[in-house]
Amino acid sequence: MRLLLTTDTHLTPRYPNRALPAELWEQIDAADVVVHAGDWMDPALLDAVEVRSARLVACWGNNDGDDLRARLPETAVAEVGGLRLAVTHETGAAQGREQRCDARFGPGGDTPVDVLVFGHSHIPWDTTTPGGVRLLNPGSPTERRRQPACTYMTAEIRDGVLSAVRTHELPPGAPRSR
Repeated sequence: MRLLLTTDTHLTPRYPNRALPAELWEQIDAADVVVHAGDWMDPALLDAVEVRSARLVACWGNNDGDDLRARLPETAVAEVGGLRLAVTHETGAAQGREQRCDARFGPGGDTPVDVLVFGHSHIPWDTTTPGGVRLLNPGSPTERRRQPACTYMTAEIRDGVLSAVRTHELPPGAPRSR
């Protein structure tokens, strides 16, 4: 099972020339499951991703308005290829993240999962908590901020095991489309 992980796309009608990289659309089309951890900012993008995704697991982010919040949960939880996966936008500061995530998403937490995908920082992140929860932040495919490149992630699930997790860097000036 192929996964595409993204977040912080920050598309908005205020910036009509901003669009997703064509490479990301290709990955969306090819994935069995698309995971988006919020900050869409444009309901039209959610519509387009829903149409092109075989399956979408997504949440809203802090920059998403009422229209997106009405359609998406703050935290989505799904069974994906034998794994319990959660997606939420914010997990707080990097310091103490593993402990906070274990408290909520670890074996003794309110929402125990195997994998948590999050966003907000635009900084790619791949760690495992002491309780065994894999934490993944794919960065942003549209706003690199202080990172060297815009990014997204892909992964595979085989026999209930997450594997082949890869962070992809998008080249500056990559072709973009809506």
